[in-house]
Amino acid sequence: MADLTLTTFNWVPEAPRGFVRDLRVRWALEEAALPYRVASAPFDDRGPAHLAHQPFGQVPWLTDGDISIFETGAILLHLGGLSTKLMPTDRRGRTEATEWVFAALNSVEMASLPWGMSKFMGHPTDTAAFKFVDDFLKLRLGHLEPVLSSREWLAGSFSVADILMADVLRVVDGFGALADSPACRTYVARATARPAFAKAHADQMAHFAAADKARKT
Repeated sequence: MADLTLTTFNWVPEAPRGFVRDLRVRWALEEAALPYRVASAPFDDRGPAHLAHQPFGQVPWLTDGDISIFETGAILLHLGGLSTKLMPTDRRGRTEATEWVFAALNSVEMASLPWGMSKFMGHPTDTAAFKFVDDFLKLRLGHLEPVLSSREWLAGSFSVADILMADVLRVVDGFGALADSPACRTYVARATARPAFAKAHADQMAHFAAADKARKT
């Protein structure tokens, strides 16, 4: 088995905990029962060593032996190639899972991220700018709702596409954006009820809690 190492920040403020994107990779690794270890990069010092793995100074990245991979979509597709628990085995299923990986990141998260950031920052919601991002998100959710009304998982069996889509949706669900999208809400609840998500979430929270103690000593 290859040596898989997931690198995340050594610490983050409380607000983003439970949503830092190493969670997506932890979730996939737990679903596939792939052995891995977690390494840390300094939150306050994103220098050349960090940028050599993640050129935008973000996390996570995954090393698989001598291969280093950044961007969660790319990481999850790589892991999908290591485990049939993460990707369908048939050609059609793999193609469908792959297209939904890109849809989660390019169609849904493109709309959800500016909306979520605006809500997180407490920006006024009675402006033309917020109406634009709100309408954009509603448009995307309106297209996704009938898809999720008709299937349990995006590509037949649970896959990396569901990890990404559910994680994208659960962020805006926390701000109430799925109130008028019952199929999307049910989908998020179904995905996050999986034991692998619970383990990944708990491990991330414990990682940053331990960092708090280290910073106080």
